[in-house]
Amino acid sequence: MLSPTRSSKWLGTDEFSAVRCAGRGTRTMKLSWKAIAPLFVALAAIALPPKTTPAKSGDISMPAAAATEWLNSSPQTPNDLRGRVVLVQFWTYTCVNWRRTLPYMRAWDAKYREQGLVVIGVHTPEFDFEENVSNVRSALGEMHIDYPVAIDNKRVIWNAFHNVYWPALYLLDAQGHVRYQQFGEGEYGRTEREIQKLLAEHGGHPSNHLAVVAPLGAEVPADLRNLRSPESYVGYEMAERFASRGGAVPNRRHEYVAPSRLSLNQWALSGSWTIGREAAVLEEANGKIVYRFHARDLNLVMAPSIPGAPVRFRVLIDGHPPGAARGADIDEQGYGTVSGARMYQLIRQSEKIADRESVIDFLIPGVSVYDFTFG
Repeated sequence: MLSPTRSSKWLGTDEFSAVRCAGRGTRTMKLSWKAIAPLFVALAAIALPPKTTPAKSGDISMPAAAATEWLNSSPQTPNDLRGRVVLVQFWTYTCVNWRRTLPYMRAWDAKYREQGLVVIGVHTPEFDFEENVSNVRSALGEMHIDYPVAIDNKRVIWNAFHNVYWPALYLLDAQGHVRYQQFGEGEYGRTEREIQKLLAEHGGHPSNHLAVVAPLGAEVPADLRNLRSPESYVGYEMAERFASRGGAVPNRRHEYVAPSRLSLNQWALSGSWTIGREAAVLEEANGKIVYRFHARDLNLVMAPSIPGAPVRFRVLIDGHPPGAARGADIDEQGYGTVSGARMYQLIRQSEKIADRESVIDFLIPGVSVYDFTFG
């Protein structure tokens, strides 16, 4: 989460186009600069020892120490980045909106690395457990990410770029100036053309053809024609449309009762839960979370409350096992296991999309439930 406040917003031509927006009260991305300082000042300075005064250039001020750690590479130094075209993308590993951009990031890195492109993923966490570098490292392996990743747990790089979105992409030329930015999903062809243009300006000879990608699983683009459900947080700080009787009781164990019927995009808890700032934690077995949604996909960010203590669960859709509508993380009867802190794909429908009611029943206590997303 983004301390001290966090908010989520959908931007684009469709109401439920996919980009997360952070920073309460923010409604648009207002750039207060035309070009970020040379990259070896603004980004590569993160490899240098801490100083008491920030390095300044142009309209942006960047502290000399930013990334808390680098994954997949040694720290990217001024010499590493000088004269290179650099693609910087802000991400957080449970964000489905970012996940759907990942095939393109991998493809561009593979296609243009030898042409002079440097892809850097800046991992700025939303939820507290995403600050755990071991979790991020596991995600890199599972998602086949091998380009350099800067861990931005203190949000120094995020703030230096005046960024408010996951995902957000900034393309810098060989002089370190921002020449292009893309917030959220989409515009992949346009982005790749900009990469080719900057590489050509720097003397490269990139192919005019666009990279071919084959997204699978959670990387498949959202079905925007049928998407009628927004991202929904479970923790009390950001929760909306919570329908259990009496509302949320923050930071205290409480017995919740779900209504007999939910309206579209309402959700409810049933059983003994403690609703915290970021998540709801199940205190007794057979607690349920119910959501009435309209989308092809239903995903849920979850974690065992005690690391290493998996929690078994079952998903029903309109009172029945999901069968062919099962997501990647459950079987046809709806059974799955929360074994780590990540996003779980519970439902992926292939037939006609309509209003559906999902019930997730946790067979034992000890699960933390954070965030519903859809596609």
